[in-house]
Amino acid sequence: MDSAAAGRAARALELLHSFTYFAPEVHSELGELGLKGSAMKYVASRVAPMGTVGPAVATATFYNFAPRLIGAALPAAWEIAAPSAVYAARVRGVDAAMTRWLGADVIASPEMVEAAELAATIARSIPGVDGRALYAGYADQPWPEAPHLVFWHALTLLREYRGDGHVAVLLGAGLTGLDALVTHTASGIGFTAEFVKANRGWTAEEWDGAESALREAGLLDRAGALTGDGFEVRELVEDLTDDLGVAPWAAAGEEVVERLLDLAVPWRDTIADGGPLPGGMFGPRFGDAR
Repeated sequence: MDSAAAGRAARALELLHSFTYFAPEVHSELGELGLKGSAMKYVASRVAPMGTVGPAVATATFYNFAPRLIGAALPAAWEIAAPSAVYAARVRGVDAAMTRWLGADVIASPEMVEAAELAATIARSIPGVDGRALYAGYADQPWPEAPHLVFWHALTLLREYRGDGHVAVLLGAGLTGLDALVTHTASGIGFTAEFVKANRGWTAEEWDGAESALREAGLLDRAGALTGDGFEVRELVEDLTDDLGVAPWAAAGEEVVERLLDLAVPWRDTIADGGPLPGGMFGPRFGDAR
C-alpha cells in the first residue's frame, strides 16, 4: 500500500474517532467530573494521556489552537480532576456515544468485532513513538476490552500518530499553527474558516494578520484563496504527512485496509448524516477518500 492510499484510508476513517469530541455523552461524563465548557473538556480530555502537563505542552502538541484557549483550560482542569479520571470519563462517554449513534445492534455485531481486530492490527503495526509525543501518551494507555472501544482506541492511535507527523511537516514548511489553519481552510477541502475561528480560539484580528502575512509570502491572493504557490505548499504538506504516516497501513497490507473500509465507511456515513457534528466542521464531502 503506497502512502497516498494510506492517507486516503486514514482520512476516510478519522470521523469515527473525532466525532466523540462533540458527542453529548462525552461532554456529560466530563461535566460530571466538574469540567466546565467545551474548550476545557476538549483540551483536558485529549491531552490527559500525557499526564499533568501544562498549557505549553498542550499548545505545542495540538499546534493550531490559540494559546489563550489552552491556557484557560490548563492547569485549571487538573485542579478539578486528575488526568487519569478525565481519560476514564472520556472513554465512558465514547462507549455511550458510539452505542447511541451507531446503534446497539452494530456495537454487538460480528462486523464490529472484525473491524476492531482489523483496526487493532493496523495500529499495532505503528513502528514506534519516535518524535510522536501525543501518540506516545495514547500508546501508554491500556487497550480496552469491548470491541467497539478497541476499534475507537485503534483509530485514535492512528490519528494521533499521523497528527504528530503532520505537525513535523508543518514546522518544516515554515507554517505556524495559525498559518496551517488559514491555508487549510483556503483550500476548500476541510474546516470552514468560521468553524475554525470559533473552535480554535483565534480572533478575527489574528486571522486577518495571518492572511496578510500569507499574502505577502505569495501563498494567498487578495481574495484569500490559495495561489499556485500556496497550492503547492499545501500539496507538499499533505504528501509528506502521508509519507510519515504510511508505515502501519503498509505493514498491515492492502487487503486488511480495504476490508476495514468496507466495514467502517457506512458507520462513518451514519454519523456524518445524523451525528453530533457542529456546522462548518467540514467543507465538501469530508472523507470520501476511497
